[in-house]
Amino acid sequence: MAAAGGESGLLTESMDDAFQIFYSEVKQIEKRDSVLTSKQQIDRLLRPGSSYFNLNPFEVLQIDPDVTDEDIKKRFRQLSILVHPDKNQDDAERAQKAFEAVDKAYRLLLDSEQKKRAVDVIQAGKEYIEHMMKEKKKQLKKEGKPTTVEEDDPEVFKQAVYKQTMKLFAELEIKRKEREAKEMHERKRQREEEIESQEKAKREREWQKNFEESRDGRVDSWRNFQAKVGRVGVYTISRCSFSMNTVKVCEQILCVLCAATEPQLVQILSASLLDIISP
Repeated sequence: MAAAGGESGLLTESMDDAFQIFYSEVKQIEKRDSVLTSKQQIDRLLRPGSSYFNLNPFEVLQIDPDVTDEDIKKRFRQLSILVHPDKNQDDAERAQKAFEAVDKAYRLLLDSEQKKRAVDVIQAGKEYIEHMMKEKKKQLKKEGKPTTVEEDDPEVFKQAVYKQTMKLFAELEIKRKEREAKEMHERKRQREEEIESQEKAKREREWQKNFEESRDGRVDSWRNFQAKVGRVGVYTISRCSFSMNTVKVCEQILCVLCAATEPQLVQILSASLLDIISP
């Protein structure tokens, strides 16, 4: 979270600088009711910080949020023709990137749900600036000063809303990427657990198969053991002798061993009995 906060802070500062440069330059060459040249549109769509500026589909298409769907289609056709690679073969690579930005914005606005989200972000930016204006005026009034603020100028207000809106779009994009990274990590973890579970099951099946295949050998060993007990009669365990009754107990345990199906239990009991019993 700290890293995300640092990224957001650095992004805000870089966006502030980029915005001031962009806004001053664009206002000199751009009028909302005019169509820029192909080169100007490509430069606008690929300007520094465009990966975040272009998150606002309405800004990409240079239209207001309250326009009709027909206006959106009309504007898309105009822009797509201007920046299409076929029309800009001397700068085809940049034109392709600009065209993709226009196409992405258009497709996003075709989706009513995505369009509503974009409108909501813009509205949130506007409401934030209006709230800040009220707070400033309240403070000025409290200090006995004139309650005029710079955002009272329509152009300054518009610039402030634009700037705040871009920040909101950028913050949402950062959160989206963080969420995707988290989901990808979780899918990877689940897949690793699934693979480990499959490998464990495979190992258990192989052990069980080997255990079953070696059953005849264990039975023969047990028969040899019984014959040996019949001949010797007495066994020694760790310097202590024990009678045939004790051997019978061991015999019963080994019978259970031969029929056991739990791998770990078999291994433990087998090792214990074979280590302590010596003729």
